[in-house]
Amino acid sequence: MKETYKDTPEIPESIPTTMTLEDFLENDVPGYEYIDGKLVLKSPPEIPKSIPTTMTLEEFLENDVPGYEYAKGELIPMPPATRRHGKISISIIRYLDRYVYENGLGELYTAETAFQVGERVMKPDVAFVSTAHLDVDEDEKFPIPPDLAIEVVSPTDVHYRIVRKALDYLEAGTRLVWVLDPVAKTVTVYRSKSDIELLTHEATLTGEDVVPGFTCPVENLFE
Repeated sequence: MKETYKDTPEIPESIPTTMTLEDFLENDVPGYEYIDGKLVLKSPPEIPKSIPTTMTLEEFLENDVPGYEYAKGELIPMPPATRRHGKISISIIRYLDRYVYENGLGELYTAETAFQVGERVMKPDVAFVSTAHLDVDEDEKFPIPPDLAIEVVSPTDVHYRIVRKALDYLEAGTRLVWVLDPVAKTVTVYRSKSDIELLTHEATLTGEDVVPGFTCPVENLFE
């Protein structure tokens, strides 16, 4: 799950703004790159000049704007994922994709795959679409939300936006949402606005009736 650049990621006071390459590799400084001994704030992808920064949902669906999501008429930049974020996304794919494939349940999709979620266009870190909902044009964005949306919390995420995003998925028809927190090593399972469950590292994550029969220890996702 990646949010906007409205707030610049802060560098922890314990980390200097100038450092060696070795120092940078040892420290986790989300939202920054290392160039010639300095920390440089990463920028979101540039929007082509031919594409307005405000547009209708239909216009966004017609244009390919990589690195952005759409909400309420505006383009929302998605900051590049950190190493930890990418590693956890791969972990969930590793466990879930094989099970889905071997049981013929549907297909998994990675970040940058766009889904129309009500009046928003979202790009979950990982998404599952059941076989029953795959009868759409493969060369177009999904006109429907995924059956299962999986988001990995990023250092720049704001709690309110995480919850709002999860509820938007559910209101649009997504049946299950998993939010993975790399720091707490927990998974929050959203089934409805009134049915939200926090799973700690000792618990077992299940696909319930969305990915029937799938199980995975929560701790395995954060190894």
